[in-house]
Amino acid sequence: MDIRNIAIIAHVDHGKTTLVNALLESSGTFRENEAVQDRMLDSNSLERERGITILAKTTAIHYKGSKINIVDTPGHADFGGEVERIMGMVDGCLLLVDAYEGTMPQTRFVLKQALEHGLRPIVCINKVDRPHADPAKAVDEVLDLMIELGAPEEALDFPVCYVSALQDTSSLSPDPQSQKPGMEPLLDMILREIPSPRAEEGPFQWQCALLDYNDFVGRIGIGTIRRGHVHVGDTVTDLRPDGTKKSFKAMKIYTFLGMRREEVEEASYGDIVGIAGLPDIGVGDTVCGEGFLSPLPPLRVDEPTLQMEFGTNSSPLRGQDGKFVTARLIEERLFKETQRDVSLRYQRIPNSERWLVSGRGELHLGVLIETMRREGYELEVSKPQVIVKEVDGVREEPYEDLQIDVPDEFVGDIMTTLGERGAELLDMTDDGTNTRLVYVIPSRGLLGFVSNFLTMTKGYGIINHTFKEYRPLYGKEVGERQIGVLVSTDKGQATAYALEKVEEHGTMFITPGETCYEGMIIGEHRYPSDLAVNCTMSKPMTNVRSSTKETTVVLKTPRRMALEACLDYINLDELVEVTPGAIRMRKRILDTSERKKFDARRRAEKEGK
Repeated sequence: MDIRNIAIIAHVDHGKTTLVNALLESSGTFRENEAVQDRMLDSNSLERERGITILAKTTAIHYKGSKINIVDTPGHADFGGEVERIMGMVDGCLLLVDAYEGTMPQTRFVLKQALEHGLRPIVCINKVDRPHADPAKAVDEVLDLMIELGAPEEALDFPVCYVSALQDTSSLSPDPQSQKPGMEPLLDMILREIPSPRAEEGPFQWQCALLDYNDFVGRIGIGTIRRGHVHVGDTVTDLRPDGTKKSFKAMKIYTFLGMRREEVEEASYGDIVGIAGLPDIGVGDTVCGEGFLSPLPPLRVDEPTLQMEFGTNSSPLRGQDGKFVTARLIEERLFKETQRDVSLRYQRIPNSERWLVSGRGELHLGVLIETMRREGYELEVSKPQVIVKEVDGVREEPYEDLQIDVPDEFVGDIMTTLGERGAELLDMTDDGTNTRLVYVIPSRGLLGFVSNFLTMTKGYGIINHTFKEYRPLYGKEVGERQIGVLVSTDKGQATAYALEKVEEHGTMFITPGETCYEGMIIGEHRYPSDLAVNCTMSKPMTNVRSSTKETTVVLKTPRRMALEACLDYINLDELVEVTPGAIRMRKRILDTSERKKFDARRRAEKEGK
């Protein structure tokens, strides 16, 4: 069968998954009476809620006698490692660019990966029906970016298709009025411009580029067959990057079509398939037929740059909400996640019920925590911290490229805040109403910044960042919250009577009736120091009539914080308690007097230095 293997790459929220939907529908993959939902490949509930792709997905369509394997890649920088590996699986790519936003930081990253793998992209300008869209300007920006990245001359003459994935229309003309229903122009362009797989007859050879996991068969490796054929039951040999090898039987072989993962008895060169049978198969492993061992070049897996502590819930409210609360169950869940996600690491902290969990960024780890919470797990997590490496005796930390677009009125405050966080301004452009700021910043300088950024810009700012490189450690302490918090001194239900007095000192995070405990953070203090308060106190009962007896206590609306906001907010001496029904912030040391002694010792140590 004639095969094409392509990846869809783009900046986050430029419409990759919606385009895959349109391609699946236009190719006739679904029956006429089959129900089709939006963004079908975003099957995870978190992906659908956030509107992002978290893990790469593989699908395929049949069009004009050819099979087109399509890999939908993540657009967020935290999941960029998968994009790099996928470039080695495919023979071409669709570079998707928003007709309004143009090229963005992650566009540069994914295009760079495609060019380094020798792929000539088809440029697909999406959202041409959007108000104020400028498709011609978007094409010019892609050309400028290609020249900047040193693309070969033949790549500069790239084919362009203009689409509205949401409306399921396409055209070869930039004029929005020329859009016609269906994706046939784009599908024809794929068959015409994307070469057939660089594969051949001979002994079987296949490389694992992605991982999936199934409770029945365990790990499933996904990759492209580079040579030969494989049948269910064949004995094959796994060659690992470290030089070791292991024979196993191919128990299951999967191909992809539409939304289905189909079991097949055999598969041949050029196709993207999943193979199950080896419990510990890893990304970069080459699987060959017995007696014909020829490993392919290893694939690079991005190392984690951020880590945080996970632990069993130790608050007074533990066990009241979740189904899975023990250390054994949490560790089993972390192990299961590492079977699917190669950028995730964890290790047990000796003699404790805590683990150091490492990932690619706040979103990467935040998605894992939120997924576990929804599955019924209770746990507590610490503030994320960057992973510091020592290279030739020099301590180095991760730095990121940062691009910010804000209305002119907020530029001064943003620049002051970023300056305090160790950011270096590289470029600044103004179009009359908005200013674009380009920085290089230590990754820890971004911890806690994103939620503040949205507040500072009243929701009008756009922020994008992507990992750049490791550099020598920035000398100053950055990323810690400078304002204090209000901490409960008692256990019980918060009362309106108590909160009326407490809210004079700052902003509340809770409402009357919520259960509190000693050491729980219930609000933000208006001063840099923490303040211990009683939020459960009831109004004293007397036998004296009061003229204000019927007066209702009116409280300000509390600030509600989602998981990522809490992780951004806490300091190193604080934790986030995560249960299926609640997300609470608390101090590591719950006892008020013990905490005050510890804080006094820490202040004395700092002053002594």
